[in-house]
Amino acid sequence: MNISHIEHIGIAVKNLNEAIKYYEDVLGLKCYSVEEVVDQKVKTAFFMVGQTKIELLESTSADGPIGKFIAKKGEGIHHLAFAVNDLQNSLDEVKSKNIILIDKKPKKGAEGLNIAFLHPKYTFGVLTEFCEKME
Repeated sequence: MNISHIEHIGIAVKNLNEAIKYYEDVLGLKCYSVEEVVDQKVKTAFFMVGQTKIELLESTSADGPIGKFIAKKGEGIHHLAFAVNDLQNSLDEVKSKNIILIDKKPKKGAEGLNIAFLHPKYTFGVLTEFCEKME
């Protein structure tokens, strides 16, 4: 597996517009993209901080992954995403090391990335995402 960098840090929020306002008005960052990922039941907003992105995530449905996360744990850091060169190979590699996968196959995520998640029970409580840029 070849992890090249932290792709982004995902933060679950109840209200995307209020969170964007905080990141822009208080922290001085600039939101460069807002996107809905329908099959993930989420609306996202992205900010660049150096070479790493912050992804704000607002659920579009109470039964979506972010809606369930906020209901259980409240707002806050949701996941840590790493960029990999070969997503399926990376998933196969971690699976061979007895790490349970949430996603056995890549799926489409925000910003045109292919994504997959590892189960946090096997990653020391950190929901871990692998991302691969589509060529």
